[in-house]
Amino acid sequence: MRASSILFQRHCILAPGGNLKLHLFFLSAILCIPAAKGQDLNCDLKDYKRIDGMSAEIRGAALEVLWDGERGEQLKAGFSIRNGQPLVSDLEVRKSGGKWVMLGRDLAPEFEVTSGKRRLSEQQMAPLRKLGPLTPALIEREKWNAFWDAPLMIPGAPNTNLDLPRKPEEIRHASASYQAGGCRVKTDGARIEITFPSLSMGIFSGELQFTMYRGSNLLRVEAIAKTEEPSVAYKYSAGLKGLAIHDETRLVWRDVARAWQQYGFGGGVNTDQVAVKARNRLAIVETGGGSLAFLPPSHKFFFAREIETNLGFVYYRKDSETSFAVGVRQADREEPYRPYGVSDEVWDRRAHEARHDINNFALYNAPPGTWQRMPAYFYLSPSNGRETADAILAYTHDDQYKAMPGFKVLVSHFHMHFNEQLTDAGSLDTQPSWLQVFRGLGIDVAILADFHGDAHLNDPGPLRFKEQQVYFEGCKRFSDRNFLLIPGEEPDATLGGHYITFLPHPVYWSHVRTPGQSFVGTESPYGKVYHIGSPAEELDMLRREQGLMWQAHPRTKGSAGHPDAVRDQAHFLSDRFLGGSYQSLPVDQSQKRICEVRCLGLLDEMNNWGAGAKYMIAEGDTYMKYPDDETFPQLIVNYVKLDRVPKFTEDWGPISKAMRSGDYYVSSGEVLLRNWAIERGAYTAEVEWTFPLEFVELVWGDGKTTGSQIVRATDLGALGNHRFRIPFDRSGKKWVRFAAWDSAGNGAFTQPALLN
Repeated sequence: MRASSILFQRHCILAPGGNLKLHLFFLSAILCIPAAKGQDLNCDLKDYKRIDGMSAEIRGAALEVLWDGERGEQLKAGFSIRNGQPLVSDLEVRKSGGKWVMLGRDLAPEFEVTSGKRRLSEQQMAPLRKLGPLTPALIEREKWNAFWDAPLMIPGAPNTNLDLPRKPEEIRHASASYQAGGCRVKTDGARIEITFPSLSMGIFSGELQFTMYRGSNLLRVEAIAKTEEPSVAYKYSAGLKGLAIHDETRLVWRDVARAWQQYGFGGGVNTDQVAVKARNRLAIVETGGGSLAFLPPSHKFFFAREIETNLGFVYYRKDSETSFAVGVRQADREEPYRPYGVSDEVWDRRAHEARHDINNFALYNAPPGTWQRMPAYFYLSPSNGRETADAILAYTHDDQYKAMPGFKVLVSHFHMHFNEQLTDAGSLDTQPSWLQVFRGLGIDVAILADFHGDAHLNDPGPLRFKEQQVYFEGCKRFSDRNFLLIPGEEPDATLGGHYITFLPHPVYWSHVRTPGQSFVGTESPYGKVYHIGSPAEELDMLRREQGLMWQAHPRTKGSAGHPDAVRDQAHFLSDRFLGGSYQSLPVDQSQKRICEVRCLGLLDEMNNWGAGAKYMIAEGDTYMKYPDDETFPQLIVNYVKLDRVPKFTEDWGPISKAMRSGDYYVSSGEVLLRNWAIERGAYTAEVEWTFPLEFVELVWGDGKTTGSQIVRATDLGALGNHRFRIPFDRSGKKWVRFAAWDSAGNGAFTQPALLN
């Protein structure tokens, strides 16, 4: 007989005798209620192993997990099933040696998914048409790299995507339901996973999973589901409902201006989720004795956008006068940025550009049969909201890119229209709002990309050189002793697809050369100028000025089909072609790495092509920024080996030389590398991380194929560091790179090192 059945019988025995019998009857009925609501818990424990500081045990109708958290704290989570519905029967936490604090009882996980149809964008089709016919197979492959797609926008803007208009019936909404008859318990290194089968959510089906990590107060709740439908793009929300409202219950968060806000659930009942535009994507339920925080994954939750406005990524919903729900969410659409400009003409143009953003809200990819992971994080704390927030922000270094000795943080590809901003204001000393954003993130070097839809980019010189002069002077005035603004460009001139140019000093050049203009000459008051009339001349300019170029957003957007289409051309084969840009585009939640196929796949292929070392450069490719934006989760950066940041008036050559040598690594910010090397038959790398680490890997190529070795790291807890030593045989290999990825999908990777 099961333990839960024994408890049921014991509680329901009636004592004999008069009124005492009647009193015991009612007492027995009350005691029977919890047992009657629940069901016997049948859990598969074959993959469970007790480890120090972490255990799982079936107690009656519930599974209880006990684990050690941060700062000597202990945490407890109970799991049960009621009518097929998995429940978090209790969440508790205590300080070292203290009393247990109850944070929640009988909480039901809630998941909702909204899906639409994925379409190829016209921007992708333009370069692809030049390379050959748009076959059904090509469209099927390339649509999964769509950026200019907004599947929930009905009917869609004309000439933006294939097969418009969108139809209302394409959009489907579904909430998760369950028919769980048991669970599986698995120990994976220093974590325990609890999985409940039989999750159904519209066109998706799969399972529900909870993960707890020794040494961390995090609890991960996620739906893991797949669909067999074609062309699915989707978004999800995930949370817990059934949290109790007491006199001391309140929700706290910092608003976009970093002021603390609170809500005590004294208002009316909500019908829908209430989006909270919380700073750091973090809100916290204070229970009176402790706190339960909730937040999305810090980077992989976010798909590529052109701006980083805070759309409210967490929610609450008051369901009754006694209970509420909280969780994480994505919005249905973009909110255009605030336009700017001193004239009606400029204001109208910028407002029109801002409206373009609503056509870019691509959601996640769900190719048929892929297991999509839809997580939310909860954080159990015995402290108040503000102390809890400080503890959680350690996982993102307070949303900053941590300074690392011997490295400087570099970002690239930002369309700020800086020249136009300064000209409109009538002063070169007008401080732009985006400058504060970069400085606040801990960025040391920012490469801008003006003259991309702004200013007179195709003017042969008379107008463009004047605008470049303003651009250069503005970057000079707002650079500093420890911060450098580089006036880069995305010219899209002669070399195929979209690309970025980085010159290690200001250079005046035009994209066109008219009759009578020489390739290189001298013009007052600018000095040396270039007029580009061909791909060979543009490459020649890059060589003369020791500049670099790389493919912007390779294999998508205006670079669809590139750099594949130019791999045999002179500029790609030269040492001036650095590689391609890296950003989280697209997002497929079945993949363990950020931009796993499009970016990292291309990186490995380029180095097998045999044109010398090619790299990935983390880029933003975004527009206007304000200090109240949520920029950190939507930006990935480069840590470049530099002792110091050059001043604007100095040669920026040390930056370009370090990048050309591959002396940098790409990071989302949560995973950092201190050093890496090949030594004595092994690859060594010292890694630092915040979220519990998932795995590290060596990736190599022989000039034709790519191989890899993955080393699981789930035995390593949160907020740690470790020196990895992976045996490595160089024979037959032409290049190698290293990467580390955490359990939230964040990561860091080195550039490929050629093996002589």
